[in-house]
Amino acid sequence: MKLLKKHSNKFISVLMLALSLILVSCAKDNEEDLYPPIGDNCNTENVSYTQTVVPILNNNNCVSCHAGAGASGGIQLDSHNAVAAAAASGRLLGAIKHEAGYSAMPQGGSKLSDCEISQIDAWIAQGALEN
Repeated sequence: MKLLKKHSNKFISVLMLALSLILVSCAKDNEEDLYPPIGDNCNTENVSYTQTVVPILNNNNCVSCHAGAGASGGIQLDSHNAVAAAAASGRLLGAIKHEAGYSAMPQGGSKLSDCEISQIDAWIAQGALEN
């Protein structure tokens, strides 16, 4: 009987320790830490052609297909004027948003991230400036 009581006390002690650790480990969790809001790191307020749009186009290999006289689909994306023209026609956003009636871009690749699309959209909405 003493042996059973001794093991029972150890079991209860271990169980209490485990429960205490579980409670303490969850005590500082909050919804913002566990589920950060999507898009918090996506700056759509301070977008510029040079610092935002050009890197997006280069990093997604847009310019490799859409440059010079032989630009794919006749769409050039290798200068501000060309990108602004594609933006003004609606073809740029239609293609990167994969909207009906537009060739989804990048062709054969993954869709641009929601942040990248939002940044290009913001740049266009702010006047597609050469900045």
